[in-house]
Amino acid sequence: MKFDLEQASHAEIYKLLIGLVAPRPIALITSMDEKGRLNAAPFSAYNYLCTDPPILGVGVANRSGGAFVPKDTARNIRRTGEFVVNVVTEDIAERMNLCAIDFPEGTNELEVAGFTTAPSQALETPRIAEAHAALECREHTTLEIGRSRIILGRVVAIYVDDKYVDPAGPYIKAEELHAVGRMNGLGKYVRTRDAFLTIPRVSYDDWKKGSVGTI
Repeated sequence: MKFDLEQASHAEIYKLLIGLVAPRPIALITSMDEKGRLNAAPFSAYNYLCTDPPILGVGVANRSGGAFVPKDTARNIRRTGEFVVNVVTEDIAERMNLCAIDFPEGTNELEVAGFTTAPSQALETPRIAEAHAALECREHTTLEIGRSRIILGRVVAIYVDDKYVDPAGPYIKAEELHAVGRMNGLGKYVRTRDAFLTIPRVSYDDWKKGSVGTI
C-alpha cells in the first residue's frame, strides 16, 4: 500500500509512523512544577541526538482534544528548565505503563505506580529509585511544531547501577540491563533479553581486503 501523508489524517499518520519507526527507547520522564509537585510520564518519541554536547530529544504532543493544552511534562520543563529520563527495563515496565494514564492535572503518577524517588546529582528534580539508570537533563531549547513540542535536553549527569557498568569503557552492560522498547500503538513492546545480534563494525581496510563475511 502507498500512503500520501499530505492527505492523511493525524490519526493515520500517527499509526503508521509509530509502527514503522520501531523499536523505540522509552523515556520515563520525571519533572517537577514550580511548587515542587512531581510528575512522571513515558514518551517513546525519544532518542539521543548528539554527544558533543550531549543532547537528547523528546517529542511531547499536546493533551488530546481540540485545545492547544500542553501536557504536564512539557509545561514543567518550560517552567523549571530541567527533567530526568529514567531508563525503562523489564522489571518496571508495568509500572511505567500506569504512568501513561491520562490523569487529572496535579496527580502524582509516581505514587499511583508505587515508585519511590532518589535525589539527583545535579538537579532538584529526583530520579526514580527503582530505575537502574537515569539521565539528568537541563532544557536546551523547546521547539513548538504544530500540536507538539520537541524538547532538547542537555545531559548534565548520569546515574547507572554499578552492576550494569563495565568500568573498562565505561560501557553499559546492555545485555544485562534488559531495557524494553516500544513498537506500535496497540500496546506492543519488545524485550532485549536474549535478543542481541552482534554485527561488528567494518573498517575500510577490511572491506578493501574482502575479509568481510556475511551473516
